[in-house]
Amino acid sequence: MAFVLVGFLTGIVGGLFGVGGGEIFIPALIYLFGFSQHQAQGTALAVLLPPIGLLAALRYYHAGHVDFKVAGLIALGFFFGASIGALGATRMPADTLRRVFGVFLFAVSLHMIWGHRS
Repeated sequence: MAFVLVGFLTGIVGGLFGVGGGEIFIPALIYLFGFSQHQAQGTALAVLLPPIGLLAALRYYHAGHVDFKVAGLIALGFFFGASIGALGATRMPADTLRRVFGVFLFAVSLHMIWGHRS
């Protein structure tokens, strides 16, 4: 039941901010459930297999905020790019992977706070 609750709360945050589960699932799996960095990343990617964002995407679509051509092109790139990224991650020591992931999230957060202008 705890995993369903994490999924539910992640869905709310994902729908609200448009973020993927990686920003939420991975830290939750590590800090709440004791997963390793590799296990958390692999599990977060497995969550993407079913169309989990379908209902949220439909709401954005009905509000006029979805470009399916761009989404399809990004999905195509992600399909192949994720395999290359996973190959690198599975060959990286867990501590290094955790630190690289943390630096990535920190850099993105700093850019969103101070560097991003609409």
